[in-house]
Amino acid sequence: METRYIAYYRVSTQKQGVSGLGLEAQRTDVNRFISKGGELITEYQDIESGKKNDRPNLIKAIDECKKQNAILLIAKLDRLSRNASFIFMLRDSKVDFVCCDMPNANTVTIGIMAVLAQDERERISHRTKSALAELKKKGKKLGTPENLTDKARETSLQIRQQNAIEDENNRKAGALIIALRKQDKSFYQITKEINELGFKTRTGKLFQQNQVQILYNRYKED
Repeated sequence: METRYIAYYRVSTQKQGVSGLGLEAQRTDVNRFISKGGELITEYQDIESGKKNDRPNLIKAIDECKKQNAILLIAKLDRLSRNASFIFMLRDSKVDFVCCDMPNANTVTIGIMAVLAQDERERISHRTKSALAELKKKGKKLGTPENLTDKARETSLQIRQQNAIEDENNRKAGALIIALRKQDKSFYQITKEINELGFKTRTGKLFQQNQVQILYNRYKED
């Protein structure tokens, strides 16, 4: 009997939901996954902010998985939420789920990633507020037209996103490395495991053992 799946998609804005922007990419990932074996029963979609926990159609998808004895299929892990409590709610629902971009991940891995993603979001917010407060203290005018050109906003957004992605990737991998090290696994074993789980370096490559040791030494004091 083929494995049965129920797909869940999330787009962050009403505009994306109407245009299909982002949604079609998720469907492509799901269809590619299903083509390797399995049956897609039905699909659910929410249009929500990633920071919100109110996902009515995800709740329906979870309920349908229980009724159909199916697995919840998600295209990308970041489509779920950047909120740790939401990930834990999904875990506690006892419904099996798989993410196309990280099919070997388990609930422990995803729990670690969720906590770190939320932590990073809060750190970015805190750093931004602190930087703005410091500029105000120095008498710097904020929000002036020359600082708000489309090009300046785009450049600033790209820099912030890139920094967040790099920092978050390292922190996620680092947390898992520390957890596995506490299980007395060697750096060789850890390197093999995180590569199999789909973790990548900030340049998008597989981890080497020396890089794993560097991350362990960097984050073990946190």
